[in-house]
Amino acid sequence: MTADVADRAALGLNGAFVAGLAVSAGLLLVVLALSLLQGVVPLTTADVLAALSDPHAEARASILVWDLRLPRAGLAALAGACLAASGVLLQGALRNDLADPALLGVGAGASLLVALGVMLQPANLAAMPGFALGGGLAVGLIILAAAQVFRDTARIILVGAALAALFSALVVALIVLANAFQLRVVYAFLVGSLIGRDASDFLRLLPWAAVLLPATLFFVRGLDALRLGEEMAAGLGVNVFRFRLLLMLAAIGLVAPVVATCGPIGFIALVAPHLARAILRGTDAARVLPLAMLIGATLLATADLLAREALSPAELPVGLVVTALGAPAAILLLRRHLAGHTA
Repeated sequence: MTADVADRAALGLNGAFVAGLAVSAGLLLVVLALSLLQGVVPLTTADVLAALSDPHAEARASILVWDLRLPRAGLAALAGACLAASGVLLQGALRNDLADPALLGVGAGASLLVALGVMLQPANLAAMPGFALGGGLAVGLIILAAAQVFRDTARIILVGAALAALFSALVVALIVLANAFQLRVVYAFLVGSLIGRDASDFLRLLPWAAVLLPATLFFVRGLDALRLGEEMAAGLGVNVFRFRLLLMLAAIGLVAPVVATCGPIGFIALVAPHLARAILRGTDAARVLPLAMLIGATLLATADLLAREALSPAELPVGLVVTALGAPAAILLLRRHLAGHTA
C-alpha cells in the first residue's frame, strides 16, 4: 500500500514537471515570437520567417530581427534563466526561501563601480559592463570570505545587507556630485534596462550561462540533502560548509554578468523558484532548477515585451516593469512564509 502511494506521488510529480515545462516553454515561444513581430515598425509573420531564413539579407526585416529584436529577446530569456537559477541556489545555500541575490550586495557593488567609472571616465561607456562585472564579483569574493569567517547563514546575510546599504549610500553620494550626462548614464544602469542591447551584450552573457546553468544540475543531490537540515546533510556525506560556498560562488557567477549586462533586476530570482515549487508541489531540486530557469526566462522576456510595448514608441526600463509586477508577488510570498512559521 505504501509503495503504491509513493508510486502515485512520483507519477503526479513527473506529470506536474512535464506539464510545467511544456506550458512555460510554450509561453516563452509565444513571447519570443511577439518580440520579433512587435515594435515601432511592426513586422508580419512572413517578414519574420523570411528574415530568419536569410540572416545576411539587407532587407529591413532582417536588420530588425537579427540586429535588434532577436538578440534583445534572447538576452532577456537568458538573463531570466540565470537569475532564477541563482535564486534556487541561494535559497538552498542559506536555507531561506526568501533569499535573493540582492541580499549579497552583488548588484550594489556593481552599481558603485559603474557610478565611479562614469564619474572618472564619462566618455568610456564601452567599459561600463566591465566595471559592473568587476564590482559584482569583488563583492561576491567579500561575501565568500565572510562566509569562511562566520560560517553562519544569518551573519552572512547581515554582512551582505550591510555591504548593500553601504554601497547604495555611496552611489547616492556620487549621484549628488554627477552632472546631467553622468546622472542619465548611472540612472539607466540602476533601474535595469534592455534598451539598446544588441548581439554583443547577448554574447557577453552567453559564456557564463553556457557553463554555469548546466553546472547547477550537479548540485541537485546536495540541495535536497541540505533541505533536510545540516546534520542530515552531513550524515548523507555532504560537506555542508564547502557545498554552501560552492552554491554561493555559482549564484554570484550567474548574477554578476547579468547585472553587468542588464543592470540590477529584482524579484525574478525570488519569484521564479517559488512558482516552480508551487507548480511541482514539491522541492525536488532536479525538477525545481530546470523549471525555475524556464519560468525565469519567460518572466523576464514577458516583462521586456511589456516594457517595449506599453507606452510605444517610448520604452520603459524593464527593471521598473519587473518591480511593478514582482513587488505584489513578493508581498504574497512573505505573507505565506510568515503564516507557515506561525502555523
